[in-house]
Amino acid sequence: MGHDKRIFRLVAGLICCSAVLSLSGCSFLISNAASGLSDNLSSAMLNQDDPETVRAGMPSYMLLMDSFVEGSPDDPAMLAAAANLYASYGAVFADDEVRASRLTTRARNYAEKGMCETYKASCNWRDMNYEDFVASLDGVTTKHADAVYAYAFATLAYLRAHSSDWNSLAELPQAEALIKHYLDITGDAANNAAHIYLGIILTLRPPALGGKPEEAREHFERAIQQSNGRDLSAKVEFAKGYAKLLYERELHDRLIDEVLAASPYEEGLTLSNVLAQEEADKMRAEADDYF
Repeated sequence: MGHDKRIFRLVAGLICCSAVLSLSGCSFLISNAASGLSDNLSSAMLNQDDPETVRAGMPSYMLLMDSFVEGSPDDPAMLAAAANLYASYGAVFADDEVRASRLTTRARNYAEKGMCETYKASCNWRDMNYEDFVASLDGVTTKHADAVYAYAFATLAYLRAHSSDWNSLAELPQAEALIKHYLDITGDAANNAAHIYLGIILTLRPPALGGKPEEAREHFERAIQQSNGRDLSAKVEFAKGYAKLLYERELHDRLIDEVLAASPYEEGLTLSNVLAQEEADKMRAEADDYF
């Protein structure tokens, strides 16, 4: 069903609910329609080959998701969808550090609330020390996987936007433990991007400060293998996080050349592949200065 028809159904449902004052039924209808709209929007954006179209259009849908959250503030699926939109925009399209900070903070707040609604022991995650945080993960199972993924993605976007803040970097061990637990509970059904996220986390710090580049390399290579090389962002992050960190020029150049030689068109990956190629083009131009 097209986006315009689904929005029409949303509006019609709102009018109907107002007329009969069936508040619980209205909430159910809006939640399901909004979740469907979010899914369709995500698919459309992921398959878009013009990043500027997405950059221009996403803010309208972010505000739309805000309105849905206002109507269903305790709906974990709604909160996760809003968190994913804000984290994606803040991480990829925000044009300055202040905006990136603001947007990813909102993403994280949405994700935290959604996680808290799904798993009560997570409500105090931000205030826990590392040992208590890891202990609390014992109760996180496959039924929590979607909320955990949204929380991990929003957290990573937030930490990257605040990478100059040492207090934020202190949270990296918890983020690492969370994504590893997500991979443990989901197994072969895990979202492939989780391996990329873990690789990024493991290379945000140099080895002397706790970074784990060789472990990160395993996850980058796993992400490339699982996507059969079609997820070009995995190769860009491999080059950026691992090859540049360890000054491996040959590996860096090979990965960048492979990204630029590939077709970006792939179901569910087109937008990220186009963005990866744009980043790869910049990295190739700057390589001589860096290495």
